[in-house]
Amino acid sequence: MTLVDRLIAPGATRGEIVAGFTTAAAGGLLGLAIAWRAGLSALAVAVLTVVCFDLFGGAVVNATDSAKRWYHRAGRTRVHHFAFVALHLHPFVLALVVPGFSWVAAAVTYTTVLIATVAIEFAPAALRRPVAFAVTTLGMTVVIAFLAVPAAFAWIIPVLMIKLLLAYMLPERPTPSS
Repeated sequence: MTLVDRLIAPGATRGEIVAGFTTAAAGGLLGLAIAWRAGLSALAVAVLTVVCFDLFGGAVVNATDSAKRWYHRAGRTRVHHFAFVALHLHPFVLALVVPGFSWVAAAVTYTTVLIATVAIEFAPAALRRPVAFAVTTLGMTVVIAFLAVPAAFAWIIPVLMIKLLLAYMLPERPTPSS
């Protein structure tokens, strides 16, 4: 398995590869610029650059046809999907390096994403997409509106939720013939 197969998906098209890496690079640069502008330490700037590379790139990559086929192939279970989401410990990494991004905000963000993952995974197939959008929009609103998250970094929460809940968790359905 090549590096591109691991980072995107086996059989990714040239367009999917370009879209994924271009967005990842742009996201990494945005994270770097925002962290630098906020006056964070060099370590925090580096960490945010890497986190943003992953989140922005992952939001695009997980939405590609190749990734959908790979992550939702036969034999993949709810446990696989839950584990993929659970391994995204980004909120806790932010709490470590971003002043003002509290451990409470990290825990609530992480827990919200895990609960939303369970809701999507156990929704009837015909309702998975609307359930995913419901829990994503509700989760973003609750976390951003009720938790003290530095304004300069509040946007990371929606990007994380889009990557995991909308892009990753939703398998593609065939388009009905007309």
